[in-house]
Amino acid sequence: MISRRNFLRTAAGLSLAGAATGLYTWQIEPYWLEFVHRKLPIVNLPETLRGKTLVQISDMHVGDRFDYQYILDSFVETQKLNPEIVVYTGDFVSYDGPEQLTQLRNVMANAALGSVATVAILGNHDYGRNWREAGVDESISKVLKDSGITVLRNTTADVKGLNIIGVDDLWGTNFDPTTALANYQPEAANLVLCHNPDVCDLDVWNGYQGWILSGHTHGGQCKPPFLPPPLLPVENERYTAGHFDLGDGRDLYINRALGCSFPVRFNVRPEITVFELSKAAV
Repeated sequence: MISRRNFLRTAAGLSLAGAATGLYTWQIEPYWLEFVHRKLPIVNLPETLRGKTLVQISDMHVGDRFDYQYILDSFVETQKLNPEIVVYTGDFVSYDGPEQLTQLRNVMANAALGSVATVAILGNHDYGRNWREAGVDESISKVLKDSGITVLRNTTADVKGLNIIGVDDLWGTNFDPTTALANYQPEAANLVLCHNPDVCDLDVWNGYQGWILSGHTHGGQCKPPFLPPPLLPVENERYTAGHFDLGDGRDLYINRALGCSFPVRFNVRPEITVFELSKAAV
């Protein structure tokens, strides 16, 4: 039978462990950025882009919910990599009101930019409250354009022979994948940016073959060791984070997010993805 003294010692130990875990998930892991390095093999990639660096930044969630100095610091570290291409895959803000536009303007004045090109798509939070607030998407697009970033809204950018297709967000008011994927050029090098990976399961892809870079899930933000995350904002709960071979000539990569809607993470560190471009075998 456990003694009262041992019981109190055990209870105190558990309380301390719980407090330490809470502190870690709130104050440490949300700001413990990981630069994930991967190859990105692309069919028909021009010789001039082989070996170049493409950086993916996703889900910054600039707003009042955490200190965005962390975002600014991450831009400084990213710029040290001298990336040729930087892509932003949506959710620039956690929008509560017009003050987020001012905050985003201050942050993006120091944005990580590619020496060749910087392109972006919008995420659901970039459409304001309930993803339906009129004008927020245009205002955020203007902030990005003023910061030297090309915003793709179901449109395409030709980056030294790499055809980057940007799909507007699935939950937003401008989702039009048919128009976006009409820009697919099978004979060219192609890359799709699509914030919400659930779009991968829709019949909209126009025969597309190649990589899709997404975000949105944050990897679930909190994940028990060796188990899937209990909460994901997607219908297809297979889409957590990392690489997924979709089995039809498409490959999906889901970035775990730089920021977060609320600063709580466990076993899912924030991520900036650093891709080395290479030519894929046909």
